[in-house]
Amino acid sequence: MKEPEPTAWIGVDLDGTLAYHDNWKGHEHVGDPIPAMVQRVKAWLDSGQTVKIFTARFCEHGQIIYLNNEQTVIDVVTPIENWCLKHLGQKLAVTNVKDYNMLELWDDRAVQVISNTGEPVLPVNL
Repeated sequence: MKEPEPTAWIGVDLDGTLAYHDNWKGHEHVGDPIPAMVQRVKAWLDSGQTVKIFTARFCEHGQIIYLNNEQTVIDVVTPIENWCLKHLGQKLAVTNVKDYNMLELWDDRAVQVISNTGEPVLPVNL
């Protein structure tokens, strides 16, 4: 049996890109939607693209583990899925892992470089 072809996807950062973020208010809080990005994601979804939330909130198995003398496991995926359902009309996969099927990443902290050169696409202050 032939394995299915991998699905290409677009990664979208959550805090500061898709949802407003000014400071950390806890794992259950996701900021207000950023309209331009929400429209963009909805258009991708409407055209059949796969979109995933790409966020530092996510850790192995959808949980963040804090080590402060004892281990605490927190579900970070459910609040993100609920936010997506409310503002995008559907739950999106949540990840923090890039793979070869990721077409592009939309992120407020990324600096794009020219492939195989290490040179930034736009001027940066060093």
